[in-house]
Amino acid sequence: MWIYERTLEYPLRVCGPDPRMAACIITQYGGPQGELGAALRYLNQRYSMPTSFAKGVLTDIGSEELGHMEMVATLVYKLTEGVSVEGMKAAGLDAQYADHRHAMFWQNGEGVPWVAAYISATGDPVADLTENMAAEQKARAVYENLINLTDDYWVKDGLKWLREREVVHFQRFGEALVCVEEQLSQKHQFSVG
Repeated sequence: MWIYERTLEYPLRVCGPDPRMAACIITQYGGPQGELGAALRYLNQRYSMPTSFAKGVLTDIGSEELGHMEMVATLVYKLTEGVSVEGMKAAGLDAQYADHRHAMFWQNGEGVPWVAAYISATGDPVADLTENMAAEQKARAVYENLINLTDDYWVKDGLKWLREREVVHFQRFGEALVCVEEQLSQKHQFSVG
């Protein structure tokens, strides 16, 4: 189903270690608007979609979100690479360090672990696609907030790229919603008439 290429979707660099910024960015790894929740939500919802187009959009975007998790993890790793225990503590990452050292873990910026309650699947394709559009807008807003929190040109560059993908996903979900609504409307016309 998937072909994994050993390159990131977009090259990521950092000017240097910044564990404070890593502590903020980690929310897009496992926070409520993060990439893990998006990937699982979309890959799960595809099964209840009534059109092959909508199923394809959910599969494509859900797969891409897994790549975005990898990008977020790479940014966090690069921003904490070589940082001392004291540096991790000063950035508020002491609990992260205690449980995981420099390993990634699905959590928000405050260290709260990811929970399945972050995602939803109603089985109603219109409700799910509408929620997905809102989720992409929330993720876009978080990326914009993160961009505002750093002065690192390269970190901003990577975050801007991720933000723009959220905009594209929003548009694609809008296309899928139109397709689903058209099919449901036609189905309703035939069942009433």
